[in-house]
Amino acid sequence: MSWFESFVLGLVQGLTEFLPISSSAHLRLTAAFAGWEDPGAAFTAITQIGTEAAVLIYFRKDIVRIVSAWFRSLTNRSMRGDHDAQMGWLVIVGSIPIGVLGVTFKDQIEGPFRDLRLIATTLIVMGIVLGIADRLAARDEVGGKHRAIRERKSLKDLGVKDGLIFGFCQAMALIPGVSRSGATISGGLLMGYTREAAARYSFLLAIPAVLASGVFELKDAGEGHVSWGPTIFATFIAFGVGYAVIAWFMKFITTKSFMPFVIYRVLLGLVLFALVATGVLSPHAGESAG
Repeated sequence: MSWFESFVLGLVQGLTEFLPISSSAHLRLTAAFAGWEDPGAAFTAITQIGTEAAVLIYFRKDIVRIVSAWFRSLTNRSMRGDHDAQMGWLVIVGSIPIGVLGVTFKDQIEGPFRDLRLIATTLIVMGIVLGIADRLAARDEVGGKHRAIRERKSLKDLGVKDGLIFGFCQAMALIPGVSRSGATISGGLLMGYTREAAARYSFLLAIPAVLASGVFELKDAGEGHVSWGPTIFATFIAFGVGYAVIAWFMKFITTKSFMPFVIYRVLLGLVLFALVATGVLSPHAGESAG
């Protein structure tokens, strides 16, 4: 991998990680369209450490408060009813599904799941799911002629059951094209949470999963055509761009709907299907290029 490739892929990772459009799919598609080799699951997982570092800094006050309360609750029984201490446990519980499924389906994630036809399918299907979830949230927020405004749930309403459902939604993002934030936010909206609550828990829930995945894949870094230098460079690029994107996105969702992302996902999926069907792109384009 050249330094230019790593710069572009780091930029793509930073731009797409927090938006509900799938960073892993965009890394895969960027390589396919450019005629580069597929950067692979290891490169994707390690560069996500960069974007996750952006989450740690952006939500640093929340994280310090939650971690502090959680540790204190281990020895102080009176702290166990504290919301922040409970959030610590809920992040742990919600991380179990992706941990188990990630290890179980590791070979599929690094192989068959990267087929462009599957990516096109997940882009469209999850785009539609996000659109339905967003429409339901909007209906509750504005009400209607025969409907009263319905109050949606906040993170204070989050329990173990909902935490596990969020966790299984996050695990779906093991398939490129699904989108970690897209799946968890959709799940949160369908369960009745506000956009801000669903997005905030989505980002907090991703921290242990992404960091663990990145560390787990470190042993495969530097193998094949992707060397350590470009991988680290891409990770730093992803961090800088990712921080700017997450700051924008958290402001965006307070007043805007997810429909622009829904339309983008569906159109991209349809274009990808057309390119594969007409032979412009092979379903495995990029895997043996270079």
